[in-house]
Amino acid sequence: MKLLNLTNSVATQDGDGVNISRVADFRNLTLDPFLMIDELKSANESDYIGGFPPHPHRGIETFTYILEGGFEHRDQMGNRKVIGPGHVQWMSTGFGVVHSEMPVAGAGGMHGFQIWVNMPAKEKLRPARYQDSVATGIPEIRGGDGALLRILAGSWAMAGQQADSPIGDLAGQASVADLRLQPGARATLDRRHQQRLFLYVYAGRINGYRQGKLLLADPATPLDLGSEEGGGALIFSGNPIGEKIVHMGPFVMNSEAEIRQAVEDYQAGKFGTIGG
Repeated sequence: MKLLNLTNSVATQDGDGVNISRVADFRNLTLDPFLMIDELKSANESDYIGGFPPHPHRGIETFTYILEGGFEHRDQMGNRKVIGPGHVQWMSTGFGVVHSEMPVAGAGGMHGFQIWVNMPAKEKLRPARYQDSVATGIPEIRGGDGALLRILAGSWAMAGQQADSPIGDLAGQASVADLRLQPGARATLDRRHQQRLFLYVYAGRINGYRQGKLLLADPATPLDLGSEEGGGALIFSGNPIGEKIVHMGPFVMNSEAEIRQAVEDYQAGKFGTIGG
C-alpha cells in the first residue's frame, strides 16, 4: 500500500445531540466522490438516544451501515424499515428527501456509520431512490488466512473470489466494503480500475494504524493489509465527480443559488412529509 495522506476522525455532534466521530472534506474534495464518514459507537444510551428526527436532504446519497444496534428509517416516499446489525441502506436523495432515523439499541449499545456520497450536477434534481439489504443480505468473501470481506456496495474481489453487492448504483461508481482481519491475517485488494481509494479503521489496528484513522491510498498500488492483533476497516473506492460544490447543512449543490432554491423548496413543502 502506498499511503498518500493520513487523517484523524474528529468528535462532534449531529441530530438530536448524537455523539459521533467524523471525517469530512467539502472544500478540497480529497475523498471525492465521497464527502463525509460519520461513525457512531457507544455503549452509553445518552450518546445516541435522541437519534435523527425528521430532516431534509438534497443533492447527495446517504449510505448507512450498522454493526450493532440499529435505526428505524422513515421517509416521505413511504419507506419504513428497521436497519439492524450487518445491514446497509442507501438513499439517493436527488430532488429531495425528508427522513428520520431513530435508534433501536442493541444489548451492547450502538455502532454504525453514515457515509455521504456526492451526486453529479446532472442528477441532483432527479427523483429520490431508496434501497436496503434487509431482504437480500450482504455477500461475503472469506480468505483462507482469517480475512473476511463483506461486500456493502459495488463489486469486490479477494483471494481469487469476486462478489457483487445488491446495491450497486452509487454515484461516482462508489464502492464500499467491510474488511475484518483475525490476529495475524492478511488481505490484498486490487482497485486499480478506480481513481480513489481509502480506508477507515474502526476496530483494532490495520497495518499498525489504530481505529479512528482514515488512510488515503494510491489506487495504482495493491492494497496489502495486515493485523497482528486483529482489526476491522471500511474500504472505499470510486471515481471523482470533479465538480465544484456548495455545502450547507443537509444540502450539497453546485452553486449558492441552488442552495437557496433547496431551502425555499423545502420550506414550501415540495420535499413532502413523513406519514404517520
